[in-house]
Amino acid sequence: MGRIRTYEWEDPAISAAVAGRVPGMDFLRDIQAGRLPGPPITATLDIALDEVEPGRVVFSLAPGEEHYNPIGSVHGGVYATLLDSAAGCAVHSTLPEGMAYTSLDLTVKFLRRITVDTGRVRAIGTVVHRGRQTALAEAKLVDATDRLLAHATSSCMLFPVPPS
Repeated sequence: MGRIRTYEWEDPAISAAVAGRVPGMDFLRDIQAGRLPGPPITATLDIALDEVEPGRVVFSLAPGEEHYNPIGSVHGGVYATLLDSAAGCAVHSTLPEGMAYTSLDLTVKFLRRITVDTGRVRAIGTVVHRGRQTALAEAKLVDATDRLLAHATSSCMLFPVPPS
């Protein structure tokens, strides 16, 4: 017998229309509080936005079989999604109204395997440097005992939001 998982998400255009038009902290806190819909990827993977402060963001995930690769552990793409989200949103948290960002790259180092037995994991993103046109962020993926599971760095391009 197969396994079934269903989930729902809200219209991503709602949040996209607000992104960059309000300060990054306000935008992320509105998503965290449910005043704006979260991105569909958070529903797809069942990711939670746990903490938001200037230059620092924490996402978490309880690993499940639905996250597995064919060899019985969490797929590297799930690691990368968590780390990319944490690093990018850490940068977003520093942006003023009228500014946006996009990831230029993501470098991930996988250090330990994750399974359902690992328990809830956290991706902690922090800004290392933010300039006028680029930002550098890092993210660490840790287990409940803060054991390092993976690490990533991300360069982001910063740009003004085009007028609507």
